[in-house]
Amino acid sequence: MSIETLLMILALGTLAAFAGFAFVSRKRVRDRREDPEAPKSTLAADAPDQR
Repeated sequence: MSIETLLMILALGTLAAFAGFAFVSRKRVRDRREDPEAPKSTLAADAPDQR
C-alpha cells in the first residue's frame, strides 16, 4: 500500500465520519424541535427564568 492510497483512505474516512456525525446531529435537532415536551433553552426569549 502506497502513501497516496493510505492518505486517500484516511481523508475519505474522516469525511465520512464527519458527514455521519452531521447527519445524526441534524436528525436529533429536528426531532427535538418537533417535540412539544422538550425543555426550552435558557437562552430562549420565552424561557422561564432559572436564576
